[in-house]
Amino acid sequence: MIPFSVLDLAPVNDGESVTQSFENSRQLAINAENNGYHRIWLAEHHGMSAVASAATSVVIGHIGACTQKIRIGAGGIMLPNHSPLVIAEQFGTLAALFPDRVDLGLGRAPGTDMATARALKRNLNANVDQYPEDIRELQRYLGDRQADQQIVAVPGVGSKVPLWLLGSSLYSARLAAQMGLPYSFASHFAPDHLLEAIQLYRHYFQPSEHLEKPYVMAGVMAVVAETDEEARYLLTSVQQQFVNLRRGANKPFPRPVDDMQHIWSPMEKASVEHTLAYALVGSVDTVRMKLQSFINTTQADELIVSIPVHRLDARLKALELLTKTGMMNVM
Repeated sequence: MIPFSVLDLAPVNDGESVTQSFENSRQLAINAENNGYHRIWLAEHHGMSAVASAATSVVIGHIGACTQKIRIGAGGIMLPNHSPLVIAEQFGTLAALFPDRVDLGLGRAPGTDMATARALKRNLNANVDQYPEDIRELQRYLGDRQADQQIVAVPGVGSKVPLWLLGSSLYSARLAAQMGLPYSFASHFAPDHLLEAIQLYRHYFQPSEHLEKPYVMAGVMAVVAETDEEARYLLTSVQQQFVNLRRGANKPFPRPVDDMQHIWSPMEKASVEHTLAYALVGSVDTVRMKLQSFINTTQADELIVSIPVHRLDARLKALELLTKTGMMNVM
Protein backbone atom coordinates (compact mmCIF):
# COMPACT_ATOMS: atom_id res chain seq x y z
CA MET A 1 0.00 0.00 0.00
CA ILE A 2 1.31 3.40 -1.02
CA PRO A 3 -0.06 6.96 -0.93
CA PHE A 4 -2.39 7.99 -3.75
CA SER A 5 -2.65 11.59 -4.89
CA VAL A 6 -4.81 13.36 -7.46
CA LEU A 7 -3.80 15.37 -10.52
CA ASP A 8 -6.65 17.72 -11.41
CA LEU A 9 -6.48 19.32 -14.86
CA ALA A 10 -9.54 21.45 -14.04
CA PRO A 11 -11.29 20.12 -17.14
CA VAL A 12 -13.78 22.36 -18.91
CA ASN A 13 -16.48 19.91 -19.90
CA ASP A 14 -18.39 20.21 -23.15
CA GLY A 15 -21.55 22.13 -22.28
CA GLU A 16 -20.14 23.68 -19.09
CA SER A 17 -18.40 26.94 -18.18
CA VAL A 18 -15.01 27.69 -16.64
CA THR A 19 -16.87 28.74 -13.50
CA GLN A 20 -18.42 25.27 -13.31
CA SER A 21 -14.97 23.76 -13.88
CA PHE A 22 -13.67 25.48 -10.77
CA GLU A 23 -16.68 24.31 -8.77
CA ASN A 24 -16.01 20.76 -9.98
CA SER A 25 -12.38 21.09 -8.86
CA ARG A 26 -13.55 22.28 -5.45
CA GLN A 27 -15.78 19.24 -5.04
CA LEU A 28 -13.06 16.90 -6.30
CA ALA A 29 -10.60 18.30 -3.74
CA ILE A 30 -13.05 17.97 -0.85
CA ASN A 31 -13.84 14.38 -1.83
CA ALA A 32 -10.15 13.54 -2.29
CA GLU A 33 -9.42 14.81 1.21
CA ASN A 34 -12.38 12.92 2.70
CA ASN A 35 -11.23 9.70 1.00
CA GLY A 36 -7.66 9.91 2.33
CA TYR A 37 -5.72 11.03 -0.74
CA HIS A 38 -2.33 12.56 0.07
CA ARG A 39 -2.10 15.50 -2.36
CA ILE A 40 -4.08 17.28 -5.01
CA TRP A 41 -2.08 19.05 -7.70
CA LEU A 42 -3.02 21.26 -10.63
CA ALA A 43 -1.10 21.66 -13.86
CA GLU A 44 -0.16 24.73 -15.88
CA HIS A 45 -1.59 24.69 -19.41
CA HIS A 46 -2.35 27.67 -21.62
CA GLY A 47 -4.79 28.31 -24.44
CA MET A 48 -6.53 24.94 -24.12
CA SER A 49 -10.32 24.97 -24.27
CA ALA A 50 -10.48 21.81 -22.14
CA VAL A 51 -8.22 23.01 -19.27
CA ALA A 52 -9.00 25.87 -16.87
CA SER A 53 -5.85 25.89 -14.69
CA ALA A 54 -3.73 28.39 -16.65
CA ALA A 55 -3.42 30.68 -13.60
CA THR A 56 -2.24 27.68 -11.62
CA SER A 57 -1.28 29.32 -8.33
CA VAL A 58 -4.65 31.12 -8.19
CA VAL A 59 -6.55 27.85 -8.62
CA ILE A 60 -4.34 26.19 -5.99
CA GLY A 61 -5.43 28.93 -3.59
CA HIS A 62 -9.05 28.12 -4.42
CA ILE A 63 -8.40 24.46 -3.57
CA GLY A 64 -6.51 25.29 -0.40
CA ALA A 65 -9.39 27.41 0.86
CA CYS A 66 -11.93 24.57 0.62
CA THR A 67 -9.74 21.88 2.25
CA GLN A 68 -8.08 21.43 5.62
CA LYS A 69 -5.20 18.95 5.52
CA ILE A 70 -4.63 17.47 2.06
CA ARG A 71 -1.41 18.71 0.48
CA ILE A 72 -1.93 21.10 -2.43
CA GLY A 73 0.38 22.15 -5.19
CA ALA A 74 1.45 22.23 -8.80
CA GLY A 75 2.00 19.28 -11.05
CA GLY A 76 3.45 21.37 -12.42
CA ILE A 77 4.54 24.93 -13.01
CA MET A 78 6.35 25.26 -16.35
CA LEU A 79 9.31 27.22 -15.03
CA PRO A 80 10.68 28.47 -18.39
CA ASN A 81 7.44 30.47 -18.74
CA HIS A 82 8.23 32.52 -15.63
CA SER A 83 10.76 34.44 -13.63
CA PRO A 84 11.87 32.28 -10.68
CA LEU A 85 11.28 35.28 -8.43
CA VAL A 86 7.61 35.51 -9.45
CA ILE A 87 7.08 31.79 -8.76
CA ALA A 88 8.84 32.12 -5.40
CA GLU A 89 6.48 34.97 -4.46
CA GLN A 90 3.39 33.07 -5.61
CA PHE A 91 4.24 29.86 -3.79
CA GLY A 92 5.60 31.72 -0.80
CA THR A 93 2.18 33.34 -0.58
CA LEU A 94 0.45 29.97 -0.81
CA ALA A 95 2.77 28.56 1.86
CA ALA A 96 1.89 31.44 4.20
CA LEU A 97 -1.83 30.93 3.59
CA PHE A 98 -1.70 27.14 3.91
CA PRO A 99 1.30 26.28 6.13
CA ASP A 100 3.00 22.90 5.67
CA ARG A 101 0.64 21.91 2.86
CA VAL A 102 2.16 23.31 -0.36
CA ASP A 103 4.26 21.47 -2.97
CA LEU A 104 5.84 22.94 -6.10
CA GLY A 105 6.34 20.56 -9.01
CA LEU A 106 8.38 21.96 -11.91
CA GLY A 107 8.46 21.15 -15.60
CA ARG A 108 10.43 22.60 -18.50
CA ALA A 109 7.89 22.30 -21.35
CA PRO A 110 5.84 25.40 -22.26
CA GLY A 111 2.50 23.68 -21.59
CA THR A 112 1.07 25.14 -24.78
CA ASP A 113 1.69 25.75 -28.47
CA MET A 114 4.64 27.85 -29.57
CA ALA A 115 2.58 30.89 -30.57
CA THR A 116 1.04 31.03 -27.10
CA ALA A 117 4.47 30.42 -25.57
CA ARG A 118 5.74 33.55 -27.37
CA ALA A 119 2.76 35.49 -26.03
CA LEU A 120 3.80 34.37 -22.54
CA LYS A 121 7.13 36.11 -23.25
CA ARG A 122 9.24 33.16 -22.18
CA ASN A 123 12.82 33.01 -23.42
CA LEU A 124 12.48 30.77 -26.46
CA ASN A 125 16.23 30.96 -27.15
CA ALA A 126 17.35 29.66 -23.76
CA ASN A 127 19.71 26.71 -23.84
CA VAL A 128 19.22 23.54 -21.82
CA ASP A 129 21.57 24.75 -19.08
CA GLN A 130 19.25 27.60 -18.03
CA TYR A 131 16.55 25.34 -16.56
CA PRO A 132 18.79 23.88 -13.81
CA GLU A 133 20.03 27.38 -12.97
CA ASP A 134 16.43 28.66 -12.78
CA ILE A 135 15.67 25.85 -10.32
CA ARG A 136 18.69 26.77 -8.19
CA GLU A 137 17.65 30.43 -8.28
CA LEU A 138 14.15 29.46 -7.15
CA GLN A 139 15.64 27.38 -4.31
CA ARG A 140 17.65 30.41 -3.17
CA TYR A 141 14.52 32.59 -3.08
CA LEU A 142 12.60 29.99 -1.07
CA GLY A 143 15.47 29.28 1.33
CA ASP A 144 16.74 31.23 4.31
CA ARG A 145 17.91 34.76 3.60
CA GLN A 146 21.67 35.06 3.19
CA ALA A 147 23.69 37.97 4.60
CA ASP A 148 24.69 39.26 1.16
CA GLN A 149 21.36 38.55 -0.57
CA GLN A 150 20.12 41.57 -2.51
CA ILE A 151 16.96 40.17 -4.13
CA VAL A 152 14.47 38.75 -1.64
CA ALA A 153 11.13 37.07 -2.33
CA VAL A 154 8.50 38.45 0.04
CA PRO A 155 6.53 36.25 0.61
CA GLY A 156 8.76 33.30 -0.16
CA VAL A 157 12.00 33.73 1.75
CA GLY A 158 12.36 31.05 4.41
CA SER A 159 9.26 29.17 3.26
CA LYS A 160 11.30 26.22 1.94
CA VAL A 161 8.41 25.03 -0.22
CA PRO A 162 9.29 21.44 -1.28
CA LEU A 163 10.32 21.24 -4.94
CA TRP A 164 9.65 18.29 -7.22
CA LEU A 165 10.90 17.73 -10.75
CA LEU A 166 8.39 16.44 -13.26
CA GLY A 167 9.14 14.85 -16.58
CA SER A 168 8.23 12.53 -19.42
CA SER A 169 11.79 11.88 -20.62
CA LEU A 170 15.18 10.95 -19.23
CA TYR A 171 16.38 14.56 -18.92
CA SER A 172 14.39 15.44 -15.80
CA ALA A 173 15.10 12.03 -14.25
CA ARG A 174 18.82 12.65 -14.39
CA LEU A 175 18.46 16.26 -13.22
CA ALA A 176 16.26 15.28 -10.26
CA ALA A 177 18.85 12.66 -9.31
CA GLN A 178 21.71 15.16 -9.51
CA MET A 179 19.83 17.77 -7.46
CA GLY A 180 18.55 15.29 -4.86
CA LEU A 181 14.88 16.12 -5.45
CA PRO A 182 11.76 13.93 -5.60
CA TYR A 183 10.77 12.92 -9.11
CA SER A 184 7.38 12.46 -10.77
CA PHE A 185 7.09 10.75 -14.17
CA ALA A 186 4.16 11.55 -16.45
CA SER A 187 3.33 7.98 -17.44
CA HIS A 188 -0.35 8.97 -17.69
CA PHE A 189 0.39 10.42 -21.13
CA ALA A 190 4.01 9.42 -21.91
CA PRO A 191 4.50 5.71 -21.20
CA ASP A 192 7.59 5.00 -23.30
CA HIS A 193 10.43 5.93 -20.93
CA LEU A 194 8.77 5.21 -17.57
CA LEU A 195 10.89 2.29 -16.38
CA GLU A 196 14.14 3.61 -17.87
CA ALA A 197 13.62 7.02 -16.27
CA ILE A 198 12.90 5.54 -12.84
CA GLN A 199 15.94 3.28 -13.06
CA LEU A 200 18.17 6.18 -14.10
CA TYR A 201 16.84 8.42 -11.33
CA ARG A 202 17.42 5.82 -8.64
CA HIS A 203 20.85 4.85 -9.94
CA TYR A 204 22.24 8.40 -10.08
CA PHE A 205 20.42 9.86 -7.07
CA GLN A 206 22.60 12.04 -4.84
CA PRO A 207 21.30 12.74 -1.32
CA SER A 208 20.71 16.41 -0.56
CA GLU A 209 19.47 18.62 2.25
CA HIS A 210 16.02 18.20 0.67
CA LEU A 211 15.89 14.41 0.34
CA GLU A 212 17.96 11.53 1.74
CA LYS A 213 16.91 8.80 -0.69
CA PRO A 214 15.09 8.59 -4.04
CA TYR A 215 11.36 9.18 -4.07
CA VAL A 216 9.36 8.31 -7.18
CA MET A 217 5.81 9.34 -7.96
CA ALA A 218 4.24 7.83 -11.08
CA GLY A 219 1.28 9.33 -12.92
CA VAL A 220 -1.59 7.15 -14.11
CA MET A 221 -5.04 7.75 -15.51
CA ALA A 222 -7.88 6.00 -13.71
CA VAL A 223 -11.43 5.47 -14.93
CA VAL A 224 -13.11 3.23 -12.38
CA ALA A 225 -16.81 2.36 -12.46
CA GLU A 226 -19.21 -0.30 -11.21
CA THR A 227 -18.57 -2.40 -14.32
CA ASP A 228 -15.85 -2.76 -16.94
CA GLU A 229 -18.36 -1.81 -19.62
CA GLU A 230 -19.28 1.47 -17.93
CA ALA A 231 -15.62 2.34 -17.39
CA ARG A 232 -14.83 1.74 -21.07
CA TYR A 233 -17.75 4.01 -21.97
CA LEU A 234 -16.48 6.79 -19.69
CA LEU A 235 -12.97 6.39 -21.11
CA THR A 236 -14.19 7.52 -24.54
CA SER A 237 -14.06 11.13 -23.32
CA VAL A 238 -10.28 11.14 -22.93
CA GLN A 239 -9.87 9.02 -26.06
CA GLN A 240 -11.68 11.73 -28.00
CA GLN A 241 -9.60 14.41 -26.31
CA PHE A 242 -6.35 12.80 -27.47
CA VAL A 243 -7.72 12.49 -31.01
CA ASN A 244 -8.61 16.20 -30.90
CA LEU A 245 -5.12 17.10 -29.70
CA ARG A 246 -3.52 15.11 -32.51
CA ARG A 247 -5.74 16.86 -35.05
CA GLY A 248 -5.09 20.31 -33.60
CA ALA A 249 -8.76 20.67 -32.66
CA ASN A 250 -8.99 22.90 -29.56
CA LYS A 251 -12.25 21.78 -27.96
CA PRO A 252 -13.73 21.39 -24.47
CA PHE A 253 -13.50 18.00 -22.74
CA PRO A 254 -15.85 15.72 -24.72
CA ARG A 255 -18.92 13.85 -23.56
CA PRO A 256 -18.55 10.05 -23.70
CA VAL A 257 -19.87 8.16 -26.72
CA ASP A 258 -21.13 4.64 -27.28
CA ASP A 259 -18.76 3.89 -30.15
CA MET A 260 -15.37 5.37 -31.08
CA GLN A 261 -15.12 3.64 -34.45
CA HIS A 262 -16.73 6.50 -36.37
CA ILE A 263 -14.51 9.05 -34.59
CA TRP A 264 -10.93 7.81 -34.94
CA SER A 265 -8.91 6.25 -37.72
CA PRO A 266 -7.04 2.96 -37.17
CA MET A 267 -3.77 4.91 -36.89
CA GLU A 268 -5.26 7.33 -34.35
CA LYS A 269 -6.69 4.42 -32.37
CA ALA A 270 -3.31 2.71 -32.19
CA SER A 271 -1.63 5.96 -31.12
CA VAL A 272 -4.16 6.75 -28.38
CA GLU A 273 -4.15 3.18 -27.04
CA HIS A 274 -0.36 3.32 -26.84
CA THR A 275 -0.53 6.62 -24.94
CA LEU A 276 -3.00 5.07 -22.49
CA ALA A 277 -0.96 1.90 -22.00
CA TYR A 278 -0.90 2.28 -18.21
CA ALA A 279 -4.46 3.58 -17.80
CA LEU A 280 -6.46 1.90 -15.03
CA VAL A 281 -9.83 1.23 -16.64
CA GLY A 282 -12.56 -1.03 -15.31
CA SER A 283 -14.35 -2.20 -12.22
CA VAL A 284 -12.69 -2.27 -8.81
CA ASP A 285 -11.61 -5.88 -9.30
CA THR A 286 -10.17 -5.21 -12.76
CA VAL A 287 -8.34 -2.08 -11.64
CA ARG A 288 -6.97 -3.82 -8.54
CA MET A 289 -5.10 -6.31 -10.74
CA LYS A 290 -3.76 -3.55 -13.00
CA LEU A 291 -2.69 -1.51 -9.99
CA GLN A 292 -0.85 -4.42 -8.43
CA SER A 293 1.04 -5.05 -11.65
CA PHE A 294 1.92 -1.37 -12.11
CA ILE A 295 3.16 -0.93 -8.54
CA ASN A 296 5.13 -4.16 -8.64
CA THR A 297 6.75 -3.16 -11.93
CA THR A 298 7.65 0.42 -11.03
CA GLN A 299 8.16 0.08 -7.26
CA ALA A 300 6.76 3.60 -7.11
CA ASP A 301 6.68 5.31 -3.73
CA GLU A 302 3.46 7.14 -4.61
CA LEU A 303 0.88 7.31 -7.40
CA ILE A 304 -0.70 10.49 -8.72
CA VAL A 305 -3.94 9.77 -10.51
CA SER A 306 -5.82 11.81 -13.08
CA ILE A 307 -9.49 10.93 -13.51
CA PRO A 308 -10.54 12.02 -17.02
CA VAL A 309 -14.30 11.54 -16.63
CA HIS A 310 -16.80 14.00 -18.09
CA ARG A 311 -19.63 13.96 -15.53
CA LEU A 312 -18.68 15.17 -12.05
CA ASP A 313 -20.74 12.50 -10.29
CA ALA A 314 -18.98 9.75 -12.22
CA ARG A 315 -15.60 11.41 -11.58
CA LEU A 316 -16.25 11.50 -7.83
CA LYS A 317 -17.46 7.90 -7.93
CA ALA A 318 -14.24 6.83 -9.68
CA LEU A 319 -12.23 8.65 -7.02
CA GLU A 320 -14.06 6.72 -4.29
CA LEU A 321 -13.97 3.34 -6.05
CA LEU A 322 -10.21 3.58 -6.52
CA THR A 323 -9.78 3.55 -2.74
CA LYS A 324 -11.69 0.26 -2.59
CA THR A 325 -8.92 -1.57 -4.45
CA GLY A 326 -7.12 -1.92 -1.12
CA MET A 327 -3.87 -0.64 -2.66
CA MET A 328 -4.01 2.87 -1.19
CA ASN A 329 -2.33 3.97 2.01
CA VAL A 330 -5.03 6.27 3.41
CA MET A 331 -3.57 9.51 4.74
